[in-house]
Amino acid sequence: MRIVVALGGNALLQRGQPMTADAQVKNVRVAAAALAELARDHQIVVAHGNGPQVGLLALQGAAYAPDAPWPLDVLGAETEGMIGYLIEQELMNALPAGAQCATLLTRVEVAADDPAFQAPTKPIGPVYAKTEADAVVKAHGWAMIEEASGHLRRVVPSPLPLRILSVDAIKLLMGDGQTVICAGGGGIPVVRGTDGMMKGVEAVIDKDRTAALLAQELQADALLLLTDVAAVFRDFGSASQSAIGNTTPLELGSLDLAAGSMGPKVSAACAFVKDSGMRAGIGQLSDALAILEGRKGTLILPDPATV
Repeated sequence: MRIVVALGGNALLQRGQPMTADAQVKNVRVAAAALAELARDHQIVVAHGNGPQVGLLALQGAAYAPDAPWPLDVLGAETEGMIGYLIEQELMNALPAGAQCATLLTRVEVAADDPAFQAPTKPIGPVYAKTEADAVVKAHGWAMIEEASGHLRRVVPSPLPLRILSVDAIKLLMGDGQTVICAGGGGIPVVRGTDGMMKGVEAVIDKDRTAALLAQELQADALLLLTDVAAVFRDFGSASQSAIGNTTPLELGSLDLAAGSMGPKVSAACAFVKDSGMRAGIGQLSDALAILEGRKGTLILPDPATV
């Protein structure tokens, strides 16, 4: 099977962990073990999130030059290289001798008039207490969202991906037997000007939506969206929450899910299943193979009427 696997940024750098190089490498090593288990019997293409990492780079840049911050498209490219390098190295260590792997910086075109630019929803960076968040907003003018009571994160625009500009290069690498790491952080967001020229924009594309688009372009047999949550849950966070196992897009359509976290995952997974007639899985990184096989996590299969 050909599988597109998207690793969540919080799975690679978990909530509550220090945002350090050591913590990042340890988590990537765990991710590489799960990916290697999949790669033994399947051809995989790996995408990844970058929410915590791009937020960290933005903070570092703001500390150095508060009045001249680096734009998010450049920070996105930096995190693609940083995380891609770590995944490639640890994955090569976990794969059998002779395996090949390549990391590709990936530009993704978005629409300049996407409504997301007027309504930021994508959380990035660390979690702040209320007093810390107030100070950050005052210093940088960033928009914030409360993820949990008294815990806030910066939010930025998350436009829909329209076109993966290097998809032909990805196909060439796959044809050469490479495990490709691409579309990191949803890809580097660019728009086409009236003169036909591309330029970067202030946004972070949702990596699950880009992964679903990539899976469509590559005619993948499955899409796996892996995070630090075991499955999609009904009534998540309440005393009555319950995990959803095998399901369909129609069944998931009635759920009310958070716009900045599980909502885009379910939306992206369902779109892929409906458009391709293939399967998509959502769940915990360490359960990757079990999710694909329907033993853990949430496995989304086509609605019977569409088969």
